[in-house]
Amino acid sequence: MSISTLRRSARETVSGLPPGFWWLWLSTLVNRTGAFVLTFLSLYLTLELGHSAWFAGLVVALHGLGGVAGSPLGGVLTDRWGRRPTMITMHLAAAACAGALAFVTSAWGIATAVLLMGAAMQAVRPPINATIADMVPAHDVRRAYSLNYWALNLGFAIASLGGGAAAFLGYRTLFLVDAVATVLCAVIVFLRLPETRPAPRSGPQTPTESAAEEKVSTLTVLRDAPFRTLVLLNLLVCLVFTAPWIGLPLTMADQGLSASSYGAVIAVNGVVIVGFQLLVNKFTDKRSPVLLLVLSSLLFGLGTGATALAGSSVAFAATVVVWTVGEMIHVPTNAAATARLAPEHARGRYQGVMGMSWAVAGFVAPILAGAIVDGPGPDVLWAATAAIGVLAAAGYATRLRKALAEDGDEDKAVVPGPVPSPAPAPVVVKGGDAEDSPVRT
Repeated sequence: MSISTLRRSARETVSGLPPGFWWLWLSTLVNRTGAFVLTFLSLYLTLELGHSAWFAGLVVALHGLGGVAGSPLGGVLTDRWGRRPTMITMHLAAAACAGALAFVTSAWGIATAVLLMGAAMQAVRPPINATIADMVPAHDVRRAYSLNYWALNLGFAIASLGGGAAAFLGYRTLFLVDAVATVLCAVIVFLRLPETRPAPRSGPQTPTESAAEEKVSTLTVLRDAPFRTLVLLNLLVCLVFTAPWIGLPLTMADQGLSASSYGAVIAVNGVVIVGFQLLVNKFTDKRSPVLLLVLSSLLFGLGTGATALAGSSVAFAATVVVWTVGEMIHVPTNAAATARLAPEHARGRYQGVMGMSWAVAGFVAPILAGAIVDGPGPDVLWAATAAIGVLAAAGYATRLRKALAEDGDEDKAVVPGPVPSPAPAPVVVKGGDAEDSPVRT
């Protein structure tokens, strides 16, 4: 592939999106560039404050637990307050928690700050995802989510490098930098990002339509059968995705490889995403979301399952490449599928429930992975992740084919039937079974 071809592909990937999206993209990049807390929190707790490794692990788990509550909370506020005020409030709350960690030294104080930070950081994701769905045309939504995910990983890569270089200034300085970056992110949203929450419908509505718009709760969202299936399958994929972050270093250590070897291997994840996300976007553009979700699940299963066969740093790095490609395909496709199934007036709640599946996996998977490695052994862990990946792929192929039919390619989603002459306008299938969704309009 020539340089000119790569440039043309890059231009096509980033062109045609509204200016508001790029301000949101910039806020994501700024936010993640200053994201030092989780990267260095365990080192700060053990080396600086003298806490045990067990306590450090518990505090990190509390961050995930806070996200379990924060995601649906952010979804509700997104639909009630609006996208912009929810983002600003939660960014400022996360900044306050990061700043507090620079001064709080008691175990209870640290645990509380990290728990609240997890809730605030997860609560900001539903309004971000809902805003993208609001402002970007439907046929470009998946591409927009891919670009936003690229910004997130690019910022995180910068944060890791910058944090390592600035560590000599002290951990508290890094936490304050994180707080300042998060405040700057809120400022960008306040100054440049418009509110995109759809206005209430005007004109006559049927009683059913009116009730659907006014009475949407998290429980109502979970009654949406196609979306509930999407959430449960995403939870399975998230369990597989999270397992290597705990199981991989333990497996490599069991084979006598050093911690520095693990650092080099896991760094492949970020390098591949930053370097190749735009090319993956080009490959996935206009393709069936069900096909992509099946493919990504199989890549997760293959990559993690092959970890049991790896015996060197190069082999372990190769497995990381495989499941990282699955990650690059899955994350934006799943976000776009969520936006597709969500009605306009409940986009925040739908994104909040979906985000909760990520948070639950982030809390549960490390505990399960550690228990399996300590018990039956690493090979059992990787066999289980391979089986779960295949199970998720089968679920996407058999349970969501109709609900997500031809997403992003609406010209193929035309209701079949004879076309009289002159041909009427095509009827586009919006996805999902109406009788399965009490809130879809």
